[in-house]
Formats: sequence, structure tokens, C-alpha cells
Amino acid sequence: MRILILNVNTTASMTKAIGDSARQVASPGTEIVELTPDFGADSCEGNFESYLAAIAVMDKVVRYPEPFDAVIQAGYGEHGREGLQELLDVPVVDITEAAASTAQFLGHKYSVVTTLDRAVPLIEDRLKLAGLTDRLASVRASGLGVLELESDPQRAVAAIVEQSRIAVEKDKAEVICLGCGGMAELEEQVRQATGVPIVDGVRAAVTIADSLVRMGLNTSKVRTYAPPRPKVLTGWPITANSLTK
Repeated sequence: MRILILNVNTTASMTKAIGDSARQVASPGTEIVELTPDFGADSCEGNFESYLAAIAVMDKVVRYPEPFDAVIQAGYGEHGREGLQELLDVPVVDITEAAASTAQFLGHKYSVVTTLDRAVPLIEDRLKLAGLTDRLASVRASGLGVLELESDPQRAVAAIVEQSRIAVEKDKAEVICLGCGGMAELEEQVRQATGVPIVDGVRAAVTIADSLVRMGLNTSKVRTYAPPRPKVLTGWPITANSLTK
């Protein structure tokens, strides 16, 4: 089995961290291929960057030359999952939805702790669209930019832990979802500080994608995610040839 996992930004070190985290939970025999978009922003923290990332991720996937069995979009609250589902027959898993759905097996209410406050509405919208808000306690911002998770890890951990504690104590969350692909591998530190289960979206998405493939399930093509109708597409980056691969 081969699973492609797509970083939504162009920071290669973050792509590597996402891939390393994914491999820790992949089943034996499952190959994880982490990919970085060829264009876009070095971090995604708003709508403009998110829509740009959606195009970049689709472009990267349709040009991947080898067979694959599933795709993971490793961006929290980002746009583009639906487009990938139209383009591909294989399962497509978004880490935002993977984390939230997993959290609901572990406690009554869950909270998401993310990066900047401006990302909160994007995450809330993604969870609402996915039908995952009924048991959402809160979405809280740590106040850190995405790249600060790498450049100042001690401060990042402290800020994420603080907001996680508030989510548990004030918002009554029983599970915390780490709301950024760059937060991979912080679960244990946050769990020790809060005493509740911590769900990393990357790892949750890998286990879900792995299971869907093993069950022989693919994306439904009868209506919502039917392939794009043949069109004349002008210009770069996603060409008509790419769409008919």
C-alpha cells in the first residue's frame, strides 16, 4: 500500500516532520510518501494561502508518476479536499476531519488548539461543513505562527499546553486535537500536562486512510465527487492533460 501525504505549505522541513510522524503509525507494508507543493506560501494561515495551497496540492497529486492507494491532505482547516475527491478514485482524508472524528470515539466533547487566531474561523467552517461541530467544545489559538512551531519549539509547547489546559478546565473538553500539521509529535507533552487524550491529525489520518484501503473502499463517484466534466482549461498549473490521467 502506498499513501501520499501532502504538506499544504512549501516548507520542506515541515514536510519531513509530517512524513516521519505518519510512518510511526502506518501499518507494516504501508509506504508513506510525503510531498511538498511546487508553489505556494511557506506557511498557510489565512484564506488566500489556503486556496493557493488547494491548487498546489491538486497539481502535485495529479502529476505524481507512480500508483498510489490513498491521499492525505495535511493542512488544518485548509481548502481543497473536495477537489481532490473529484479528481481521484482513491480515498482522500483531511487531517482536520480525521482528528475530530477520532476524538469523538474518546470523549464526549473535544477542542482544537491551533496556531493564530485568524485560523480559528477556517477550522470552525471546515468542521461545520463536515458535520463535526455538535460535540466541538471550542477552537483555541495558541497565538503562534505556523513556522514558529519549528523556530521556537519551547515557546510553542508552552502556548499549546496553556490553551489545552484552558480548553479542558473552562470549555469542558475531554479530548484535545492538535490543530496544525506542524504540531506532529507534541501529543505526549500535551497529554502529560492535561491528562486527556491528545489527537494528532496526521496520525489519525494515516490510520483512517490505511483502514479504508484495507477494507477495499473508494470515494463514491455517483454524484458529489463525480469526476470533473470535460472542459477546456486554459493555462497553468492544472492542465486538461493532468485531469484526464
